[in-house]
Amino acid sequence: MRRLIEEIGPFTLKAKARRSPFESLARAIAYQQLHDKAAESILKRFMALCPGRRFPRPDELLAMNVRVIRKAGFSRPKIMALRDLALKTLDGTVPTGRMLKQLEDEAIIKRLIEVRGIGRWTVEMLLIFQLGRPDVLPAHDFGIRNGFRIGYRRTTMPTPQQVFQHGERWKPFRTAAAWYLWRAADREKRAMKVL
Repeated sequence: MRRLIEEIGPFTLKAKARRSPFESLARAIAYQQLHDKAAESILKRFMALCPGRRFPRPDELLAMNVRVIRKAGFSRPKIMALRDLALKTLDGTVPTGRMLKQLEDEAIIKRLIEVRGIGRWTVEMLLIFQLGRPDVLPAHDFGIRNGFRIGYRRTTMPTPQQVFQHGERWKPFRTAAAWYLWRAADREKRAMKVL
C-alpha cells in the first residue's frame, strides 16, 4: 500500500453530500448493469418528467405512469426497484440524510438492502461517495480486487474474503485504501489502452 500511495499521490476523494439518499439510490439503480452514457441518458429523460426540479421526489415517482417511466428507458425490474425505493423512503425504511449521518455503517447497510434492487455493494458506494465514511472496503468490487492483484503483484485475482482479511490492517482508513486500489486498477486499464 505504501508503494501505491507514493506512486499515485495524495488521497483526493470528496463526498457528494448534497444528494438525498433517495436520489443517490435511484441513480445507483439506473447505473446497474449499464454503461455510464446509457444510464446518464436515461436519468436525463427521467428527470425531465418533473420539470422545475433537480430530481423527482418519491411521491412524484409513485404518481408517474409506469409506461412513462418505461419510455424514459428504465427496464421493468428497475421500475419495480425504483417504486420500492420510493415507498420505503416514504415509510422511513430509507432514512433521511440527517438520520444517515447518525447511523453506523452496518445499520445503514442492513436498512437499505431491504429495498428491492439494492445490495451491499450499492450501499457501500453510498457510504463512500455520499456520506464520506472513512472505513469502508467493498471487497466484492471487481475494481478493488483487481487493484489489490495489481498493487500486491499477484498472478491471480484474490477472493473478496482475502481482500477483506488483508484490509483489516487498513482500519480505520479502509476507504482510502479502496480509493488507492481503484486508482491502481484504473492506471493499468489506461496503460492497456496505450498498447
